Amino acid sequence: MNIGAHILRYGLVVVVAWIGALKFTGSEAMRIQLYIGHSPVMGWLDGVLNMRALSGALGTVEIAAALLVAPRPWLPRLSALGSALTTLVFLGTLSFLFSTPGVGDAAAGGFPALSSVGQFLIKDLVLLGASVWTLGESLAAARRGS
Repeated sequence: MNIGAHILRYGLVVVVAWIGALKFTGSEAMRIQLYIGHSPVMGWLDGVLNMRALSGALGTVEIAAALLVAPRPWLPRLSALGSALTTLVFLGTLSFLFSTPGVGDAAAGGFPALSSVGQFLIKDLVLLGASVWTLGESLAAARRGS
């Protein structure tokens, strides 16, 4: 595996674990309320758990997913499971581009000009790509038995 592939895989691990760990802070729990509260996909979770508990639950999933992506050299099937989870996480967060108010920058004419909220979300497109790549690479390694 080349250096770029290592950076992509383990960069994904670090970023997803870090984002997951931040979910255990009060400030991040408040921040995600904007996204969750307006989401047709995840909005129902707001009524199931309070925002702090929901944030912690999401953080737990993200940390677990990151930890599962990491052991690719030894456990490619487990790594594929982690990559599938991160793929789902980033599909979910990218859906916020379409449901969160204020994604477009009104001062610049609205969407497709992005506000800071939109800029925060759009980076998940690259993380989704990394997740899909690591999923495919892990599945290929599992098929090869390596």
